[in-house]
Amino acid sequence: MQTEPATLNTFPCNPKNWVVNYADYLYNYAVTRINDDELARDLVQETFLAALEKVEKFEGRSKEGTWLTAILRNKIIDVYRKKSASLLKQEISEAEDYNAQDFFDKDDGHWNQNHRPKAFGIEDFDVLGKKEFNQILQLCFHKLPALWLSVFTMKHLDDESAESICTALKISSSNFWVIIHRTKVNLRSCLQKNWI
Repeated sequence: MQTEPATLNTFPCNPKNWVVNYADYLYNYAVTRINDDELARDLVQETFLAALEKVEKFEGRSKEGTWLTAILRNKIIDVYRKKSASLLKQEISEAEDYNAQDFFDKDDGHWNQNHRPKAFGIEDFDVLGKKEFNQILQLCFHKLPALWLSVFTMKHLDDESAESICTALKISSSNFWVIIHRTKVNLRSCLQKNWI
């Protein structure tokens, strides 16, 4: 008596439940990375459509939600690429020409008194405080140039390596580090002005 081999599909794919089970999560995932509500909704819809086209190829090696998130993540990287291709030279030039003397003393390189880092007071805040902080953080993200936001979110939200970010966005390693530094300085300044 011959038995059939065990299949990897331990998490059956059920497209009928995708919207109910995953739409909110995928939308939040997208909007925190691209900071554009309408584009985030479009990307979630495109994710569902792309997944429907590939549903027969889903082998169940991961959970359904993980698979959908991976598809969405690739779509977000495509958005980053498109934005970075059109803005790359301008934003890299802005990052390199960025006037750091507002933040740092030109003689010793230390923080200027007005921009010296302060404690954010977010170590143990309540849920309401977290919600307010996240709203301000999103506003600060919105002020960043598109390429800077792409680099920052890929590095710090998605834990991508510097090398993979440089490859995906077609920027040099030195440009990457300049952009990361400038983004962190700008976010800190924005949060200090609007949160503290």
